[in-house]
Amino acid sequence: MKLLNKVLIIAILSLISLYLQAQSTAKSAIQYLSGTDVTHPKTWQFQVSGGRKAGIWSTIQVPSHWEQQGFGTYNYGRDDVTFGKLFKYADEQGFYKTEFTVPDSWKNKEIWIVFEGSMTDTEVKVNGTLAGKVHQGAFYRFKYNISEKLKYGKNNLLEVKVSKMSAEKTINNAERLADFWIFGGIFRPVYLEAKPKENIDWMSIDGKANGNFNLKVHLNNKLGGREVVAQILDKKGNIIGTTKAQTTAGDSTILLKTTIQSLALWTAETPNLYRVKVQLKKGNELFYETIESFGFRTIEVRKHDGIYLNGVKIKMKGVNRHVFWPEYGRATFPEGDLTDVKLIKEMNMNAVRCSHYPPDANFLRLCDSLGLYVIDELTGWQKAYNTKAGEPLVKEMVMRDTNHPSIIFWSNGNEGGHNKDLDDDFGNYDISQRTVIHAHHKPDNAFNGIDCNHYENYYSTQKLLADTNIYMPTEFLHAMHDGGGAAALADFWELHWNAKKGAGGFIWNLADEGIMRTDHNNTIDINGINAPDGVVGPHREKEGSAYAIREIYSPVKITMKELSSDFNGEIPVENRYHFTNLNQCVFRWELVNFNARSNSQTGYSIAQTGDVISPNIKPTDKGVLKISLPADWKGFEGLVLIAYDTDKKEIYRWVLKIKSNTELIKNLLNTPYNQSVTATETDTLITLKANGIAVSFSKNTGKLVRLSNDNSAKLSFNNGPVLVSGQADFTSIKHYQEDNNQVVEVSYNGSLKNVRWKMKPNGWLEMDYEYALEGKYPFAGISFSYPEGLVLSAKWLGKGPYRAWKNRMQGLNYNVFENLYNNTQTGNAPWIYPEFKGYYSNIVWLELSTMEGKFIVASPEDDLYVRLFDFYAINGAKPHPVLPTGDISFLDAIPAVGSKMGVSNNEVKSLGPNSDLNAINGTIKRKLFFYFGYLLEK
Repeated sequence: MKLLNKVLIIAILSLISLYLQAQSTAKSAIQYLSGTDVTHPKTWQFQVSGGRKAGIWSTIQVPSHWEQQGFGTYNYGRDDVTFGKLFKYADEQGFYKTEFTVPDSWKNKEIWIVFEGSMTDTEVKVNGTLAGKVHQGAFYRFKYNISEKLKYGKNNLLEVKVSKMSAEKTINNAERLADFWIFGGIFRPVYLEAKPKENIDWMSIDGKANGNFNLKVHLNNKLGGREVVAQILDKKGNIIGTTKAQTTAGDSTILLKTTIQSLALWTAETPNLYRVKVQLKKGNELFYETIESFGFRTIEVRKHDGIYLNGVKIKMKGVNRHVFWPEYGRATFPEGDLTDVKLIKEMNMNAVRCSHYPPDANFLRLCDSLGLYVIDELTGWQKAYNTKAGEPLVKEMVMRDTNHPSIIFWSNGNEGGHNKDLDDDFGNYDISQRTVIHAHHKPDNAFNGIDCNHYENYYSTQKLLADTNIYMPTEFLHAMHDGGGAAALADFWELHWNAKKGAGGFIWNLADEGIMRTDHNNTIDINGINAPDGVVGPHREKEGSAYAIREIYSPVKITMKELSSDFNGEIPVENRYHFTNLNQCVFRWELVNFNARSNSQTGYSIAQTGDVISPNIKPTDKGVLKISLPADWKGFEGLVLIAYDTDKKEIYRWVLKIKSNTELIKNLLNTPYNQSVTATETDTLITLKANGIAVSFSKNTGKLVRLSNDNSAKLSFNNGPVLVSGQADFTSIKHYQEDNNQVVEVSYNGSLKNVRWKMKPNGWLEMDYEYALEGKYPFAGISFSYPEGLVLSAKWLGKGPYRAWKNRMQGLNYNVFENLYNNTQTGNAPWIYPEFKGYYSNIVWLELSTMEGKFIVASPEDDLYVRLFDFYAINGAKPHPVLPTGDISFLDAIPAVGSKMGVSNNEVKSLGPNSDLNAINGTIKRKLFFYFGYLLEK
């Protein structure tokens, strides 16, 4: 009996082994000839025809661009514009060689060599024989059947010739003569794919929100008498549906259909994925098996209405993305893809446009699994492929990408790069028949009911939203340097959110496209003003716009900025999710005290925390968030409210002041002292002195002209106040004693009325001033002079840590921040953020550390802006916007910023209400406190 059981066990195990072996041989086998990505390359032999190392056989890492490996010549796609019509692009050729072996067991297989991407014309030889027609087009997967050209079990020679410029003029026009870096080489992986002789070439899947499932299976040959079986699997691997069909003689495509109940639908908020396992069989004999991921969702473009997903209108909070990394150019690596998807989602965006070419497939897989809406774009920057060149590239693009649920639109080129003959080609390979759009920059060029016109201003956007078509700009608010991006975005977003035909849009662009030049000691080159267009830097260093976008696009919208004395715990909130109820989110509060100026730590100290009951607010509805605070909440300095999404990731945090500025600076002003104030006068100066600090005012101009200190170096803070807008004509100066204080009072004619300085015994200098303006102004307030080169750092309590613009106030919160001096001009090396120089908002107190010591300014009133030194938002023929006079300014109004597409006052104004000049009609009064020395707090 035991022997019989043993025999049965052996027989069963043998059957299982045979089954598993059959299953294994029925699947594709992959053998990489290159590395799997640019960070895990393989070494091939290489020679380049021109530029660096020309004509010398050496080695190269594959995949890569040969420029990044020290070969050839760098070109930017607009070099012909920069250098003129006589300029010639580097028309180099790269010659690659590598040897490989394939196992004898592959003899009865169908063997393909697959290139994921090669720039640009690619000729492939295996063992001296052409694999097929030269492939033209850089960003597309292409392959050759090399089964008959291989030596099985022996060495094989692969030779690849890559021409940087295409022999087809329209390929160059579409891909190379463009506003982005252009490179050469095999920049995506190369591998062998071995399939059984009978197999499935590719599939196109359409899973609808109602559960209808359609699958078009493309067989590699016309086969009769076969069965195609599709099993739909949920995330746990359970079979939730099966459909099958028989082939007849002459069939090369099979359509399978079924309906699935009780689905978890795919959206960017709920990226639910399923898999379909498809088998090609005859009876019990399994020929081939493959698995693909997909999602159930229905995309609709309802003309004159909007874009709908699963019956719900959605709006794009999108950004454009180039496939780019400084060290590698457009060669990819998984961590880089993941970094970008996570970064986009961290900014509370829900969409990405793959500009201006299809990305690597891994990026799309991440968009599927983490949740982003995708526009997948055929290359064509401002000129299009001709039909002969474009048809195979559309086919390659759609065949590779059709099953990604994240892709909601195909884009047939960019800004005039549309060959309309190709519009109906996309549907030939996409069973779901996604809408094709034209990403254009000309009005009246809407296509398929969607107007994608680029760089409209706020007021022309209003007109477009009231017009016939859905409006979805595929580029807007061009983010060159520190312009555009989030600047004016709040106004544009409100337009789109509230307009019936507003579909949102895509900011240009995600990251500064800086390449690490191997011919210039690895310096990052952004090609002047051509490529610093990102809301983050080349290595994804976050600019101020990244944080502002995060607040503007937060799906939990809270507009309350301050807590009133009668705050009852209710905070108005709007749910700007499309599919998520706010009761699925998590909310917490913190009562905090801001760390003192003398504290070595910045930030705030958390005193108490608590949970908030998540409110039942449906998508797009408004409601109230109710916070139960302890009875003594007014004794704390700030309230922090934090919202987390369904994955417990932070959406945004808001910091609201509880105490007034006067309360927050009370301890700061109570400096100990043991001396009285003195006042002395000469022919030219009036000098006030207390606690070792002496302040001198000119009797000829009324300005503060000199500072000295018994305990430290003389500070060079002087030459003020200067009124930055309006007229100020000095008329008189006087001084007198007031209680224990000494006062200097200066009078003016014009906009500036008077300035009153009061020196207190503890060394604090109080300044009261008053001015009146009538009209519109870029800025308003006063300035002083101080040498920028002597500054070490700034520490402040106020909003931060980034600087503000009038039309980019978002992304900033109250806290104590410290920033070491840096000379970063946004979008340029050294990409140290936050930038030190700029406009800082809602300053309570600010301490500047210098080579001459420290000095402090404090404000008992709200809404003080402090300007630090010389900077710009956008640089070109001249920097924009114009700065106030002086070096350090104390302002009541600051300017808005434009974008690359417009920097004149009228153009900036056209970006919306918050981008207009400051309307000031009346008198402004402000009080400041200064301490010109090292301050010991109680």
